[in-house]
Amino acid sequence: MTTHPERTYPPLLAPGQTWEDMTVGSAFRTAARTITETDLITFVTWGGFTEPLFLDASHAAAGGYTGRLVPGALVFCLGEGLVLQTNVLHGTGLAFMAMDLTIERPAYVGDTLHVVVEVTQARAASTGSRGVVTTRNSVRNQRNEDILVYTPVRLIRGRNYQPPAKPRKEKIKPFLYRTDAGSPLPTTHKPPSEPNGRRLITPDQRSA
Repeated sequence: MTTHPERTYPPLLAPGQTWEDMTVGSAFRTAARTITETDLITFVTWGGFTEPLFLDASHAAAGGYTGRLVPGALVFCLGEGLVLQTNVLHGTGLAFMAMDLTIERPAYVGDTLHVVVEVTQARAASTGSRGVVTTRNSVRNQRNEDILVYTPVRLIRGRNYQPPAKPRKEKIKPFLYRTDAGSPLPTTHKPPSEPNGRRLITPDQRSA
């Protein structure tokens, strides 16, 4: 297998932002995506959202909805996907820590969604070259109406981030167990006491 030293790798085409780049008040919008019937059926089948509101158009119409209703969970997934497709977190995101979410109005098959992202909080994390960033993500339709608003709190790498050191593995010292008959039994993973008259012989006692 051929390997290449890290220094020969070309840079990422679109590296993500560090938390220091995400200043409070900065904003951007994503590309747009139209919700299809295939999106709806695939999602409700895969996720188990087999509710008549999403599968029976006449049932949804009886509830006052004017089209093929889409679950809010699907709107969130599409919105988060649109954010990630901008590469804003590519190689810098570390964790999705929390969020608040509000659904403002229904979404239907045929709606075209985009997301407007605004940074509302940014601070250094308690340890390491990392930061905690909160944004207000507004998922909007083709009429620029808010469909869903969520406020993710993310842990993001800083400019001087270094991966944590790998913990050292402890070496297991072998022990010998001696039966009543006196014959040693080698082992490495048995607890310090054994039934049937065996007693623990530590490495220091082997020469005795």
